Order: sequence, then C-alpha cells, then structure tokens
Amino acid sequence: MRALRSQEPGRQAAGRVQHLKLKLAVLLVLCLLPGVGALRMWLGGGSALPLWAYGGVSLVAFFLYWSDKRKARDETWRTPEKVLHAIELLGGWPGALIAQQVFRHKTRKVSYQLVFWLIVLLHQVFWIDYLFLGASLGHLSFL
Repeated sequence: MRALRSQEPGRQAAGRVQHLKLKLAVLLVLCLLPGVGALRMWLGGGSALPLWAYGGVSLVAFFLYWSDKRKARDETWRTPEKVLHAIELLGGWPGALIAQQVFRHKTRKVSYQLVFWLIVLLHQVFWIDYLFLGASLGHLSFL
C-alpha cells in the first residue's frame, strides 16, 4: 500500500501534463481559423485590426479575469460578467479561455460558460464565412 501512495503523485503529475497538452491542442485548434482568417485579411490588403484585436484584447481579458478572481477571493467589488463577455466578443476570447484555465475562474458557472462558448462559436462562424463562403453572411465594412 505504501508503494502505491508514493506512485500517486507521479501519476497525478503525468495526468496534469496530458490534460495540459489536450487543453493547449484545443486552444490551438480554436485559434486556427481566426488566426488564418485575420492574417489573410491583412495580407490581402484589408485591415490588420483583427490581428491586433485578438492579441491585445486577449491580454486585457486575461488581466480582467486575474483581477476578478483576486476580487472574488477578497470579497470586493467584482467585474460584471457583461464586461467580461464584451471583451470576449471584441476578440479577447482566447485570453479569456487561457485565464479560465490558469485561474480556474468562471469554469463551473453553466450560464456563463454557455455565453462564452456562443461567443467563441460566433467568431468561428465569422471566419468560416470569410475564408470559405466568400463572406456570404455579410462583410464588416470597417475591416
């Protein structure tokens, strides 16, 4: 029995590494369409705004999640969920996804996760439309 206990931490660490690899793979797959689409838009003579937005707004989202988690622990005024969702919608969902995992924040609230994943899906649909359907759903004129 004692030998089994000493092996458990190693198994747990190996499980965490495998879990981390899976999460990174999911993040990369989800970022593939927006990354390729934004890069193609910029290289095709369009705006570089989506590239900057995904990077910059993701950083903002990451720090907002960090701040909100800290405030939750301290039981002080929290960042409203609608603000977090607005940042995700503006392109910060990759940073928000990373922050959710790093800080274990907002991962268990089903209503929050539903809106979050709808935002991610919306971004995926936009880039599928842009890359493969010729922007048949309508093109954003400011881009």
